[in-house]
Amino acid sequence: MSASSFVVQRDTKAWQLQVWISFGIAVFLCAVGLAWLPGEQLERAFMVMGYVFCLSAAFVLAKFVRDNESAARRGAGDTPMWKLVVWGGFAVAMVLTGWGLFGMEINVTYKAFLGVSWLYLITTAFTLAKMLRDRHEADLAEARLQGRREAAQSAAQNSSN
Repeated sequence: MSASSFVVQRDTKAWQLQVWISFGIAVFLCAVGLAWLPGEQLERAFMVMGYVFCLSAAFVLAKFVRDNESAARRGAGDTPMWKLVVWGGFAVAMVLTGWGLFGMEINVTYKAFLGVSWLYLITTAFTLAKMLRDRHEADLAEARLQGRREAAQSAAQNSSN
């Protein structure tokens, strides 16, 4: 099969826009909910830290899973301790944030808003991480194909000379 017969699959611009908009809405909803969170300053600070911790842990976990999937094909991978740190960090972030949200003495409707916006943030973070990684991998695949095409053209020119 020649290099010119391969097609690199990419996400549509509409999908990319929808992912970015969803992530932006999730961040906005969480920010609004946390900005007007009733209660003590320490509770608000705890919740903001929890949301940031969860967001960061979601991106780290998405990268870890994707890296290990491709590393498994190459016969490599991360150490068991790093696996524990990544999965443990994500679990701790989610559990502590959920515990903090559940334990706050606020209106149940407000808790529901914060809980749903928090879960929306986490799911959109995973989707955004996947979309960005897919774009990166498509860029690499296209660069490899372009290199092969140029090498084939160069070889064809050299053999005709």
